[in-house]
Amino acid sequence: MLLADHCGAMAKHSKPERADVKVAQKLAPARKSPVVRALGTLSELADQPQLNTICVATLGVGLITGNRRMAKAGFRMLVTQLLSTRLKGLIKHSVDRTRPKAVAEGRNYERHAGSDGASEMNSFPSGHTAGAVAVARAFVREYPEHSLAAYAGAAAVGLIQVPRSKHYPSDVAAGMVVGLLADGLVSGAVTRWTSARNSSGSGSNVASRKVHQSALA
Repeated sequence: MLLADHCGAMAKHSKPERADVKVAQKLAPARKSPVVRALGTLSELADQPQLNTICVATLGVGLITGNRRMAKAGFRMLVTQLLSTRLKGLIKHSVDRTRPKAVAEGRNYERHAGSDGASEMNSFPSGHTAGAVAVARAFVREYPEHSLAAYAGAAAVGLIQVPRSKHYPSDVAAGMVVGLLADGLVSGAVTRWTSARNSSGSGSNVASRKVHQSALA
């Protein structure tokens, strides 16, 4: 790619977006570093199939061992992860954005509305970050004492995506928002369901007491 072509392709984008791309380009050479490669491989645990497996395993172990808390955590993690995946997919199929690696290898940068199915055009948002944040938040809902480790892991997954040349900083930020949104929606639904269940149980208890008192009268 000629420098003039690249400059022309970038000129039509906003200053913040150009800065976003510039950060990724400056970090692009690090993608070949053994440390970045190793951390990037570990971050693949936050890919959709692996995360789903972790969530199902947590739920399964909780059910088998009778650990209700773990089962609840696994269920919440799985539902939140599936919702996060759905939300992320909707955005990816609406926005085409060239991945940093493709730009580093000579392709012109593009970002526009579209539904290009090619991986090199699916940079926005970061699905790994969305999934990691969603699952971490869901886990912490049941295990708040492990919040530091869970959030640190999710942050590490998101941050390594930039030097890996998989995503731009704004992709990672958007992925975080998607993960938080998924957790918020699931948590709100759980809270409403729990409240409705408790209210129903309280009403049944009151009715039972009235029947009992009438029988004694």
